Amino acid sequence: MSWKEAAEPVLTRLPAVQRPTGHVPFKRKLGWTAGVLVLYFFLTNVPIYGLPQGGAQNIFGQFRSILGGARGSLLQVGIGPIVTASIVLQLLGGADLLGLNTEENPRDQALYQGLQKTLVIVMTALTAAPMVFAGFLAPSQQVAASLGISTTALQWLMFLQIFVGGMMILYMDEIISKWGVGSGIGLFIIAGVSQRLIGGFFTWSGIGQEGYVGFFPQWYDIITGGTELASPLTLSGLSDLFLGPGRLLGLITTVLIFVVVVYAESVRVEIPLSHARVKGARGRFPVKLIYASVLPMILVRALQANIQFVGRILYSRAPQEETAIVLFGQRLPWLGQYTTGSSGGFASPTGGLFYYLAPIYSPEDWMWWLGETAAAPWQIMLRVGVDLTFMIVGGGIFAIFWVETTGMGPRATAKQIQNSGMQIPGFRQSPGVTEKVLERYIPQVTVIGGALVGLLAVAANMLGTIGQVTGTGLLLTVSITYKLYEEIAEEQLMEMHPMMREMFG
Repeated sequence: MSWKEAAEPVLTRLPAVQRPTGHVPFKRKLGWTAGVLVLYFFLTNVPIYGLPQGGAQNIFGQFRSILGGARGSLLQVGIGPIVTASIVLQLLGGADLLGLNTEENPRDQALYQGLQKTLVIVMTALTAAPMVFAGFLAPSQQVAASLGISTTALQWLMFLQIFVGGMMILYMDEIISKWGVGSGIGLFIIAGVSQRLIGGFFTWSGIGQEGYVGFFPQWYDIITGGTELASPLTLSGLSDLFLGPGRLLGLITTVLIFVVVVYAESVRVEIPLSHARVKGARGRFPVKLIYASVLPMILVRALQANIQFVGRILYSRAPQEETAIVLFGQRLPWLGQYTTGSSGGFASPTGGLFYYLAPIYSPEDWMWWLGETAAAPWQIMLRVGVDLTFMIVGGGIFAIFWVETTGMGPRATAKQIQNSGMQIPGFRQSPGVTEKVLERYIPQVTVIGGALVGLLAVAANMLGTIGQVTGTGLLLTVSITYKLYEEIAEEQLMEMHPMMREMFG
């Protein structure tokens, strides 16, 4: 008996959101999308019962803008388990260890979806357990005493809340995918980053840090004389203007990301198509520069987040006075050295392997002349090099996996073109012939696009943005929003011309 036969009774019976049996009107899709978005914001503001105020450490740190959710809320884990499960399946599928034909076999498609959901459930539990039982989310002694239970029992109650929140994220994503517009993962990233970005421009205080002031209120204070800047003719004055209170570098980077991403989304290679039976009916198949979209970049950053999460779990087991990871009674500074910051007890690596594997978050992380980091210049450059290599190589690899597993590869695309009745002019109407033509463009563009997105993500992080939004988070938000705009335009086109639904599948 193969693993598919053994696992099929379980994987195909997991609770799932029912697919629509017919066409879902565009207004109804918008209604479902808006409803899930409101529910998401509501759940991010529901605190975990049993957690004292300020008792949640900033476990994910700067990765929070990508992973969604909110610290200390029911959505503590965010989309992390979904992305981690996708990473595992992408690697297993890329190595052809699953033996599933998700392009043609409906049974294998159902097994793949069930396997993904099972992995999400497991990853949610594996992510929530260390948060609660490793000391990152300390239970309230008063709540335990009022309930008449031990702190261990209260920890299990907190674990259950986080697990239920993770399951709600899973099914909200499934609702959006089947009944809404776009994907739930993309929508949650847009929601979190947009909230931080708007706050970064307009808030008077409090975006994650005490006394934080938005960009426009800060400049109002500068113009009215409330905050003084050094002379812009001096080095300290330029630092105040671009990195200090002025934060002009963050504004320039934010605008530049919008421009670059929109331009990159419009760069494409268009393959001409003509209808095999309808004379004069022509079209074009666009192979965009960012063909695999920016979603594979979420997988790369999530992999980095998981690596850093493991490092913090290892460091949390060390004695309180220690600054290095301790395993089996042995102090291992080469593996990781940490310092505890002021943001919710957030421990960040300052040396060792986990330091070099940590991405660059802001200009202060690599501009050693500002005095914000104690690392030597050669250590900083090595960390930047590792981050660039990780993002560029990982972006290309995960882009290939993404294209192959989502039906965007040359073979699947050739079959879609064949089923729509179209063909490439000058070539025989055959899926094999069309596939060979597409192989000249899709694999190369996929790798180049994935590597380019990785490079842009690192560059954006190094320059910083407005509102404590990482450059990667803003990059993802702009690209996902652009894709969402295209999908909405496509939906409106199909509403006006129902016959177009057959062409779009």
